[in-house]
Amino acid sequence: MQILKILRDQASINPDKVAVIFRDEEITLKKLQERYLALASSLKKIGVEKGDRVALYLPNWPEYIYSYLAIWALGAVAVPLDFMLTSDELSSCLMHSEAKVLIIKTKATLNLATLKERLPCLKTIITCQDSQEGHLFFNDCLDNVGNEKIDTDIQGKDCAIIFYTSGTTGRPKGVLINYSQLLAPPKSMEFFVNSDLSQKDTALCALPFSHLGGLIYIQNTICFSLRLILMERFIPLEFLKNIAKHKVNFFWIVPSMYYALLQLKEFESFDLTSLRWIVTFGASNSPDALRRFHQFCPKAHLLNGWGMTETNAPTAVLPMGSDKIESVGKPAPWIEIKIFDDADQELSAGVIGEVVVKSWVVTDGYYRDAKLTAESMRNGWFHTGDLGKFDSQGYLYIVGRKKEMIKVGGEIVFEPEVEAAIQKNESVLEVAVVGVPDKLRGEVPKAFIVTKEGKPISAEDLRYFLRQHLAHFKIPHYFVFKDALPKNRAGKVDKEQLRCQ
Repeated sequence: MQILKILRDQASINPDKVAVIFRDEEITLKKLQERYLALASSLKKIGVEKGDRVALYLPNWPEYIYSYLAIWALGAVAVPLDFMLTSDELSSCLMHSEAKVLIIKTKATLNLATLKERLPCLKTIITCQDSQEGHLFFNDCLDNVGNEKIDTDIQGKDCAIIFYTSGTTGRPKGVLINYSQLLAPPKSMEFFVNSDLSQKDTALCALPFSHLGGLIYIQNTICFSLRLILMERFIPLEFLKNIAKHKVNFFWIVPSMYYALLQLKEFESFDLTSLRWIVTFGASNSPDALRRFHQFCPKAHLLNGWGMTETNAPTAVLPMGSDKIESVGKPAPWIEIKIFDDADQELSAGVIGEVVVKSWVVTDGYYRDAKLTAESMRNGWFHTGDLGKFDSQGYLYIVGRKKEMIKVGGEIVFEPEVEAAIQKNESVLEVAVVGVPDKLRGEVPKAFIVTKEGKPISAEDLRYFLRQHLAHFKIPHYFVFKDALPKNRAGKVDKEQLRCQ
């Protein structure tokens, strides 16, 4: 398999090159190679075969990296699960994926015996850090190398990963990623940053490996022999300390993480001059925040990008040197993006419609969900559910999700547009806008706001401020001030929770 061949070649050429730094441990290419092969051998001994699903329920630890690679060495299917899932949510995804093995960090809220009883497909549980009677221990799997020969015939269309993008409530949705697509993100990153990647570079990862944004760090570390600074989770102050300490060259995070960094009193005291480029994914609702961050690393290219798990992001990225930070840029040459109306007809530049994608990087569908697959993939085009438009120069702008479109008395309001206007107020740290029912108008905007420390603002003052930036029907009818906004494991605001409120 190509990504493992790249690692093998890199480890052969430069075995002592540090690949990952986690806390105080330096993991070389040689160690990385040895550990994943040992784990693959142990998994093979317990009966893991090509096509078997192996679930991962871990924090961002090196064990996650070894597990991904070991699973792929056997031609099996990795099922990375968000470490924030509850016991019931975890069971739902394990049952849907029919996982044969679970590699897990135990929690006080999880009863492994009960979990195994509820899931007849689950044959083996491997625990990390804490050994438990009746289950395999991860460290023992690394020690027990044995003589198992790892030689699996893997085809490009074989499934490599099932990502659960919305399996935390209701019906699980497993996105299928095949083996040929494992090289899609590195190929795109190399194109978008003009091959500005080398084995001398250092990247900083604070995104969870259970999401595509985190996995891309692993893929790039291997493909370009980078040095990866790994954080178990995103802690704003520690993130800045790591940039300065390790002379980090680049990272990609979601907008809410930028806001958290800018809010720190110590932010301006950190040396960020080592940064060459920084990326935000997930259409940013505040280009102003990114520009402020950029003031402290002016030599770094500021990039905005877009993509989904289903399209093996990055799918579109702002070209180096462009000042159109409101745009998510253009797609790579092997990716087609168009804007369709509700009748699947292409729209002209400047007109808002649904973003659709066609390419070999697009998912093969949703696991055990032929109906959803057929709804999303029509006539060769993947329908993303995102709304966007192209300008006359071919730059793509994302205006929100279809469900982020509010119909106010027949007028269309896009939640991100309202959020961007509110974010311009100097008292606002973070904001999320959702549509709520209204007897007179059908729907109206409702804003949830976190203010900056020591800078309170009233709803009436915000309304007055917004009259300068928005049409009257776009101004929220309700303002709710909160200490924090709910977020998912990837750091994005969880609007479903807000809608329920």
